[in-house]
Amino acid sequence: MFPGRFDYHRPSTVSEAVRLLGERGEEARLLAGGHSLIPMMKLRMAAPSDLIDLGGVAALRGVRVEGGTVRIGAMATQADLIADAALAEAAPLVREAALQIADPQVRYVGTIGGNVANGDPGNDMPGLMQCLDATFTLVGPDGERQVRAREFYFGAYDTARADDEILTEVSFPAHAGRGWAYEKQKRKIGDYATAAAAVLLRMDGGRCAEASVALTNLADRPVFSAGAATALEGSTLDEAALSAAVAAMQADIEPASDNRGPAEFKRHVAGVMLRRAVARAAARA
Repeated sequence: MFPGRFDYHRPSTVSEAVRLLGERGEEARLLAGGHSLIPMMKLRMAAPSDLIDLGGVAALRGVRVEGGTVRIGAMATQADLIADAALAEAAPLVREAALQIADPQVRYVGTIGGNVANGDPGNDMPGLMQCLDATFTLVGPDGERQVRAREFYFGAYDTARADDEILTEVSFPAHAGRGWAYEKQKRKIGDYATAAAAVLLRMDGGRCAEASVALTNLADRPVFSAGAATALEGSTLDEAALSAAVAAMQADIEPASDNRGPAEFKRHVAGVMLRRAVARAAARA
């Protein structure tokens, strides 16, 4: 099918984009990579009056590592994340996850901002950003504000971003020197995860001094599991600690049965992914 009629805009600055978004009203939509919005428009499940294409806003591109903090412009593509040498050194978990998103054709167009902003629980980056304790910068008519990734998602496609705001940047602490892993089970190449786990570990004297755990596509929002992290901290990552972490994670997720399998199967896969992620992160720590 073909999308309905709409007006197209291509601003060159963030302020121009914010102005257009306010002027065109609540039926206007922002366009980043387009992998979520365009298919919905073709199916007539979305019918925006206006498309505001952020592809011409140069200020929204680029990756910077500054004094132990990583800053990524919202229009940086997944391919940009994979190719950036400084990012691979400062935050290798991001590159590992980006390589598991869809396929090369998608990664050359899909953006980090689009991936995290629309609130799709199947997207890989929202859970990853919770694991990294990232902060999202939002710009609207009232100025700029920051929201932690762990406080950004309320439910499927329901986020803290107001309709007249644009997500402009993602930032988080570098994690060079820590163990990391993103384990993802999917039905086929290019598919959303049946279940995925992101893990960061800091080891000290053979024990886990600090941990962070987040899950993908196991609820109507990304899941940051503080309980799973607590179960790992202070342990040698032995079987008792791993079992406690899996049990805590299971209490946090709410998988639904769908064409990727029944909820019970997803719970099993989630446990497998978490164990694998912890093992691989520990080996890298």
